[in-house]
Amino acid sequence: MSRLFPGLDFGTTNSTLSLCAPGGAPALLAVEDEHCTIPSALFFSLEDGHTYFGRKAVFEYVDGAEGRFMRALKSILGTSLMKETTQVGRERMTFEDLIGRFLSNLRRRLEREAEAHAPGLADIDSIVLGRPVRFVDESDEADAAAQNQLESAARAQGFRNIEFQYEPVAAALYFESTVNSEQLALVVDVGGGTSDFSILRLSPERARRSERAGDILGTTGVHVGGTDFDRLLNLTKMQPLLGLNSSTADGKRLMPVWYFNDMATWHRINTLYTPKILNDIKALKKEAAEPGKLGAMEHMLAHRSGHRLAGAVERAKIALSDTPQVPIALHEPGLKLDATATREEFEAATRDLVARIEGSIEAALRLAGIEASAIETVILTGGGAQVPAVKAATTRRFPEARIALSDAFGSVGLGLGLDAARRFG
Repeated sequence: MSRLFPGLDFGTTNSTLSLCAPGGAPALLAVEDEHCTIPSALFFSLEDGHTYFGRKAVFEYVDGAEGRFMRALKSILGTSLMKETTQVGRERMTFEDLIGRFLSNLRRRLEREAEAHAPGLADIDSIVLGRPVRFVDESDEADAAAQNQLESAARAQGFRNIEFQYEPVAAALYFESTVNSEQLALVVDVGGGTSDFSILRLSPERARRSERAGDILGTTGVHVGGTDFDRLLNLTKMQPLLGLNSSTADGKRLMPVWYFNDMATWHRINTLYTPKILNDIKALKKEAAEPGKLGAMEHMLAHRSGHRLAGAVERAKIALSDTPQVPIALHEPGLKLDATATREEFEAATRDLVARIEGSIEAALRLAGIEASAIETVILTGGGAQVPAVKAATTRRFPEARIALSDAFGSVGLGLGLDAARRFG
């Protein structure tokens, strides 16, 4: 029996693991109980000293347990926050350590699952990690640093042989295992933190090759993902209830915007939970024209409710894919926030994000040197590709192309497993 090799998709929102033998079909592993996906989240409990991962982390936080909640850590890679530390219980931890803690949980799961399914046959020290085309849009140096930081975090957990593959290429490799003829495909991968686009030649014959660089005609990416859509919906509908756009009582100035921007941004929410910022909001409340709103913001900080609100906004965003109007609510003792969001409002708030996604697709076509009419298949993957405005924007240039809805959360991980088998096997 052939050896098995793992692929790991460490995502902004969810993560997956797969195993694959050379020439075989990849399979996703159960990474949290029976689930093949795990939310990329951690909760450090101050009540029992335990670290919770994935759905259990979300449950502990939403249930009101005392502790520190972390999510969307992938979005921090390559940013200035990676050079900082954050207080977790009685210790200060770097964000690379936090990412390593999450990867350590996945490695333990990989060891257990590999031994259960193929005792002694899995090479768990060699791995292919997914990466977006761009971790950071505006800086090649920061983009390279992001990959190095992720590699360092993985190496610290015992992975010795580490390779990277672009996430949209991995999604294409998995889709290619299902095709029976040659075709030119555009892969649209809209994840939690980034959107990536690749144009590739696919065929059953090409699928057997270990080296595929010549089949990748163009690859582009932009730092726009599902959490950005969450942030803008949050800023449009919920942050005004906390004081965004309100003024001082004398009408001379507006409340500082950055507090509300950070409260709406998944990976920056935890940075607001300091005594200084809480005191700032208390001081602003005294001079605010609408002190009740700043009082709500004070509650959010004092009770660390930011991720609970962000979760409510995320659920509303998902619901708007099927319903034209949805409520957004956060109710807890001492706080009651209610708003209604329409799909029209959501699309208006996120129009610039969709335009950036369209621009990146145009760039991929130019890079590949082909016309849109040459694309025979558009492969959609990633949770963000399910947003109606995004789906429309990414497919309207290709009216004659087949639209293939790949596994929204598993295709990248499966493709990384295939890639690992070819590289290491």
